[in-house]
Amino acid sequence: MAELNALAEDPSFWDDAQTAQKLMQERSRLESAFDAINSITADLSDNVELAELAEMDEDSGLLDAAASALSAVKDKAAAAELEALLSGEADGNDCFVEIHPGAGGTEAQDWAEMMMRMYSRWANARGMKVDVLETSDGDEAGIKSATLKFRGQNAFGWMKTESGVHRLVRISPYDSSARRHTSFASVWVYPEIDDSIEIEINESDCRVDTYRASGAGGQHVNKTDSAVRITHEPTGIVVQCQNDRSQHKNRSQAWEMLRARLYEKELQEREAAAQAEADSKSEIGWGHQIRSYVLQPYQMVKDLRTGVETSDTQGVLDGKIDEFMAAALSARVGDDANA
Repeated sequence: MAELNALAEDPSFWDDAQTAQKLMQERSRLESAFDAINSITADLSDNVELAELAEMDEDSGLLDAAASALSAVKDKAAAAELEALLSGEADGNDCFVEIHPGAGGTEAQDWAEMMMRMYSRWANARGMKVDVLETSDGDEAGIKSATLKFRGQNAFGWMKTESGVHRLVRISPYDSSARRHTSFASVWVYPEIDDSIEIEINESDCRVDTYRASGAGGQHVNKTDSAVRITHEPTGIVVQCQNDRSQHKNRSQAWEMLRARLYEKELQEREAAAQAEADSKSEIGWGHQIRSYVLQPYQMVKDLRTGVETSDTQGVLDGKIDEFMAAALSARVGDDANA
């Protein structure tokens, strides 16, 4: 930490802006970690002393207050421990999130849009910024696809555990007979990468298509071929962007997304756990889901990897998914350590 502070005070520090920015981000991360440790240590010491004083004075009210405060310190320490687990190669990076409905038409497309809302609310609650890079509206409701970019501390580290297939069971609002339907949607998360990471792309291996954007965006967006789709033919990876009126800006963002996808693919090939996760996405349907969201005939959201469950289905759909992410992250780090 002292070395980073000394570097930041060097007059030539910002001569290389990209390197300087990365070092400042690392400095900020370390400062946050040290602040958390110091705060937890101080709270623990203060409340242990308070508990000892309460016992000496036989003050049951003060003892209860100390016990409650110590419980809060325990939760705070658990949260700090999870943050410390986010030490993967790209965990601190921003990330891209792709959402696609499975088979099922309008019902599945509506579920995909519900998931887009859930993740956006989760990110906003954590102080992250969410950019909608691409959406394709469903035929009657919902979406056929969406690509989001999450910008914030450890965005990829948290969101990487959400890659997989998510299953919804509910009474369909689109079924006049009010029958129960099962729908699926897939989530694919990959990290943004900076220029210091070299990913070679042969442009002759790529097909670039332009098309008219769909959905909201104003008359200009819908009247010009500003949206860009890039297909990397050797891998079959497809990325697309339509969030800007400028085709040039959309093209630049799409190339950035492709580099990120190829980098994420490389990470998967080096990590057995991540590769197994990718294999589980081969089909958007039964047997491949990571989490079930049951709204009928009972209320339950259950993660099939960790066993974590809750009956607060509305809270989950409103973005309260930290418990699921924390459990999946802990399990994933444990698997990596035992490998």
